[in-house]
Amino acid sequence: MYTSTCPRSRYIYPRSSRLTDSPLQKTFGAAVGDEAAQAGLITHSNKKPPGKFTGGFLLERVRLWYNKATSPIPCKGQCMKTMAIAVIIPTYNESDNIEALAKEILALRLGPSTGSGQALGDTTEAIAIIIVDDNSPDGTGKIADELAELYSGINVIHRPAKLGLGTAHIAGFKEALALGADCVVTMDADFSHHPSYIPDLVAGSRDAQLVIGSRYVDGGGTVNWGLRRQILSRGANAFARLVLGIRAHDCTAGFRCYRRGMLESIELNEIFSDGYSFLIEMLYKCQRRGWEIGEVPIIFEDRRHGTSKISRREIFNALYTVLCLGCKRVFRRG
Repeated sequence: MYTSTCPRSRYIYPRSSRLTDSPLQKTFGAAVGDEAAQAGLITHSNKKPPGKFTGGFLLERVRLWYNKATSPIPCKGQCMKTMAIAVIIPTYNESDNIEALAKEILALRLGPSTGSGQALGDTTEAIAIIIVDDNSPDGTGKIADELAELYSGINVIHRPAKLGLGTAHIAGFKEALALGADCVVTMDADFSHHPSYIPDLVAGSRDAQLVIGSRYVDGGGTVNWGLRRQILSRGANAFARLVLGIRAHDCTAGFRCYRRGMLESIELNEIFSDGYSFLIEMLYKCQRRGWEIGEVPIIFEDRRHGTSKISRREIFNALYTVLCLGCKRVFRRG
């Protein structure tokens, strides 16, 4: 395995530590401006506000009292202008893309209108990039370390082998929370998720705790996709929405912005799915907990370099995940 000397590069093994539960489920108050509307945010609300108490009139009243008594006073104006942002990029054989992508992200000017401005950890950047590399044979990890030497906003996590998209996201979430991120963006490394949409996702997080960069809302779409891939993607989304009752239009999108409190409310180590099915399970759990979910339109462009990581096994795993979650939903255990 490639060994790094970069101080912000480290090696981990999956599920080796347990995420510490937050004592309270944080509630975010915000002075909502026009940024989310300009980004075309579409929100999907649940009837119940965030909380873990469910069922019965008495429990409902207790839950409302508990949330009100333990929630911080909503902030107004300036506090939403100092959100710290972390961008998680899982990589495997992305040597052709990672340097250009990282530079474009760091070049983003996220001023007060999108809620940035606060540095993360010991970095001097408004945005921290967390690259999670699965020991790429093409040297992606080495390139990431070289970038981390040049830019204080880049952190690298090395894993011993290709361990799946789900565990890569979990490793990135834990690192982002440890750095103090308020918003955590996840995206692919192949430019199919263009960095120019990150400000829209962050702006949308003023109104929603999970914002999805969606291909299937007004203004969204795909470029350079064949008919087979379009049918597969739309079919998977329709199946997940039908079985799990998900309101979002793009259930399988990996271009997302999570608020810190939402991530802290989910027991990440108890998520059973891996690969791309992880995205469906995360979305399902967010909706089940009553968090506000929004979508902003994006144009998804097929990768510029390299090959797709989606295989038949990933497709079957996604089908299995949806069916398992559907059974839990029927018996009200999910």
